[in-house]
Amino acid sequence: MSESPVTPTRCGVVAIIGRPSAGKSTFLNAAAGEKISIVSPVPQTTRNAIRGIVNAERGQLVFVDTPGYHDSDKKLNLRLKSIAHDRLPESDVVLYLVDASREPGSEEETITRLLEPAVGRLVVGINKVDLPEARPGLIKLFLEKRLPSLPRDRVFEISAAKDEGLDPLLTCLLDLVPVGERLYPEEFYTDQDVDFRIAEVIREKAILNTREEIPHAVYVEVADLEMRKGGKELWARAFLVVERESQKGMVIGKGAALIKKIRTEALADLNRIFPYRIHLDLQVKVNRNWRQKDPILNRLMGR
Repeated sequence: MSESPVTPTRCGVVAIIGRPSAGKSTFLNAAAGEKISIVSPVPQTTRNAIRGIVNAERGQLVFVDTPGYHDSDKKLNLRLKSIAHDRLPESDVVLYLVDASREPGSEEETITRLLEPAVGRLVVGINKVDLPEARPGLIKLFLEKRLPSLPRDRVFEISAAKDEGLDPLLTCLLDLVPVGERLYPEEFYTDQDVDFRIAEVIREKAILNTREEIPHAVYVEVADLEMRKGGKELWARAFLVVERESQKGMVIGKGAALIKKIRTEALADLNRIFPYRIHLDLQVKVNRNWRQKDPILNRLMGR
């Protein structure tokens, strides 16, 4: 009796691209089954290319969640666009996520022009189809017009927020990545450093608890990390950094109520993510006009 053939392992890098608030981070978290990217209703939340790792019986997908592709000439937004643009040639497959609840506009047209050379390794997820205002049929017509050579069986209707329709999409991605050994051990779901993950969770809570100009005017600097009690506790000191003195008071809040709320919510997430207990000293400081300073932008965006 002959043995059945062994299915080869597949592994590859998948770049996720889409305009702001298309649900890229929500998709990545749902696909990996863990909190990797921060999620907020504020566009342009993601500032780095973030790796999330999805392990399946057939292989491994290493996702890179790029910042939302947004038409703007501001210095920060130009950096965000360059990250998205640079990741495409580095990937084996490209996943384009489109928000089904919004009519395609100029940004979608810009993205499809960018994706034309990569259409042979492109998969599309039409996201948020669970919303009442979703119009996936309109998105499909737009794709047929803008990317006519894209095979229709590579277009999937999904709801990342409800974790619906993801399995067929992930199967398609695995079919397209090359045969090869896993890049990471199977227990890995991200390759982010500890300080980066702590900073991103704090920033998410700051974004969710502030308004007006603050969400875009804040970054997080992790100053100290110290493992204690034989690796059972991690002590972290971090700063929420804003651009102006007036913003400092807004982030701290009356009686320091807001900074305490941000810290408490961050700790709740961090203690779920890490296998050791986190202690967090969180303060606020000012770095004037940091969004115009190349050294800071380079450090924040890993460039």
